[in-house]
Amino acid sequence: MKLKAGNIKKGSYILFKNQPHLVTKTDFLSPGKGSAFMRLKLKNIKTGNTVEFTYKSNEVVEELDVASRKMQYLYQDTNEAVFMDERTYEQVSVPIELLKDKLDLLTPEVNVYVLMIDDNKAVGVSLPPKVKLKVKRAENAVAGDTVSGAKKEIELETGLKVQAPLFIKKDETVIVDTETKQYVGRG
Repeated sequence: MKLKAGNIKKGSYILFKNQPHLVTKTDFLSPGKGSAFMRLKLKNIKTGNTVEFTYKSNEVVEELDVASRKMQYLYQDTNEAVFMDERTYEQVSVPIELLKDKLDLLTPEVNVYVLMIDDNKAVGVSLPPKVKLKVKRAENAVAGDTVSGAKKEIELETGLKVQAPLFIKKDETVIVDTETKQYVGRG
């Protein structure tokens, strides 16, 4: 599908130098003189390398058709995370370098959407808006620490550390926003 460079959004998949790339950052710039342009930060899906490139806003770019399949996270090994289609039991592996910023939000059996291009090659994962995680470590609140909105750092089962209210204790379940990686509430 053809797309004008000025309409590219973060999270889009485009063909850049005949390689599939994920758009990780966009900056639309419109100088006083001359034509507007779009500065992109791209991540190569096959190699994991990142590159910055600038397009004029009216240039045409090839957007890749990305399909998504609902799958369940199973486990992670040294190079890949493995997901399973709950209906067909088909397993799909996604390279860890494509999931680095999402690994600390994945727990076994959480349902996600695995993004696929071309020949059913997995290129990423779309997480639900919020996930429930168990608190692995939380310091006890100390008397006198009751300033309004006081927070403490807690560590979750995946190793993710977030700021949470003082009343959160070890072994409780909390809800974390997958976009901001911030505490939202109790689970």
